[in-house]
Amino acid sequence: RDVDGISVADALQRTGYAGERPLGGAVDAYFEAHIEQGPILEDNAKSIGVVSGGQAIRWLDVRVEGMAAHAGTTPMPLRKDALYGVARMIQAIEGLATDFAPEGLTTVGELSINKSSRNTIPGLVNFTVDLRHHRDEAIEAMEQQVRTRLQAIADGRGLNLTITPHWISPATPFDAECVAAVQHAVDALGYAQQSIVSGAGHDAIHLARFCPTAMVFIPCVGGLSHNEAEDVLPEDVRQGTDVLLNAVLARAEKAE
Repeated sequence: RDVDGISVADALQRTGYAGERPLGGAVDAYFEAHIEQGPILEDNAKSIGVVSGGQAIRWLDVRVEGMAAHAGTTPMPLRKDALYGVARMIQAIEGLATDFAPEGLTTVGELSINKSSRNTIPGLVNFTVDLRHHRDEAIEAMEQQVRTRLQAIADGRGLNLTITPHWISPATPFDAECVAAVQHAVDALGYAQQSIVSGAGHDAIHLARFCPTAMVFIPCVGGLSHNEAEDVLPEDVRQGTDVLLNAVLARAEKAE
């Protein structure tokens, strides 16, 4: 659901895109080509990423409650400023990524101050935490560290803390035979390549629960994605579709 409580299903129904046919049916395999959405391929001068799977993702919703009060009349030592507390918490979350480097990633992407005004000490702040790692056991440890470190900050500042899981996506290895089909296609074409784990969630990761899947990555200019400047080079697109076509043909021949 989004911030207004609207689910994907609700939105599909409202816009008329939900479709009429039931889900399911026989699918032999699913192959997906996509931009990397990051800078690794470009930095390594590789035109193809052979994707071995998707990393674990864990989203948390954090609520920090202090006491709203007048900014001009409340002495600093007597304040329970939720936003100053959250500032310390965000620093701790950033530092956590260092402890789980290089695969651990942490992001605070949304933050809201309830009933904010210029001359009011923030009494309630909500923010989101995005945790990512290649391994499930590592991301579990990351979440526990988030809980421990944020609680210590809250206790030290007299704040109430609530952390609620929002979404969990476990690490998802792709089908070995489908990945091998992609690898063989790249080898035969002779394109510059490397193995890579998907840092983003993709259709292939969801479909991996239902059928064998694999992915082909190509670079994006400057590693940019979720940005209006997102772009690709035509030659990278051509090589990526070459690999996709040959991998699909190899799988189709095997399925016959």
